[in-house]
Amino acid sequence: MKRLLTYTLLACIFVGITSFTFEKKATEPADDKIEWLTLEEAFARNQKAPRKILIDVYTGWCGWCKVMDKKTFTNPEVIKYVNKTFYAVKLDAEGKDPITVGDTQYKFDAQKRSHEAAIALLQGKMSYPTIVYLDEAFNMIQPISGYMEAPKFHQVITFLGGDYHKKQPFEEYAAGTYKQVFKGVE
Repeated sequence: MKRLLTYTLLACIFVGITSFTFEKKATEPADDKIEWLTLEEAFARNQKAPRKILIDVYTGWCGWCKVMDKKTFTNPEVIKYVNKTFYAVKLDAEGKDPITVGDTQYKFDAQKRSHEAAIALLQGKMSYPTIVYLDEAFNMIQPISGYMEAPKFHQVITFLGGDYHKKQPFEEYAAGTYKQVFKGVE
């Protein structure tokens, strides 16, 4: 009887530890991929714990968007920095579902064949892929269009994410500061 009780107790402890481990992993971002959110999810999280926002504005037909997904957004250093510094958002520029951010609702604009959120973020310059960077208060830092390889993208995200853009031009950062701070990333 004691043996049965001991085995039952051990089984309960094992199940409890295993459940805790799985629960913990489910709530933390994975280290092997970027934790992509909707614009609404990023806005909600930002209200509780402010961070900069990185928005990948893409379309389903954009070839360079797909290459960026496969090559740039899978780089371990990019993943680590994005998950630590930004709320990362995927925004389909041609998505049909309404998006509500704060008190503003954005809808699909059938005439322009684009989502109003994408039009606003890209300031009407519809080019894909475009990564839009917002500060912690949801103010525009800068949209940057075009495909980027992982090393160049890492320079950009660390430049904007680390607020170096407030202190020096990008060229100066890329040639000096970046190489000192992020040795061996390229």
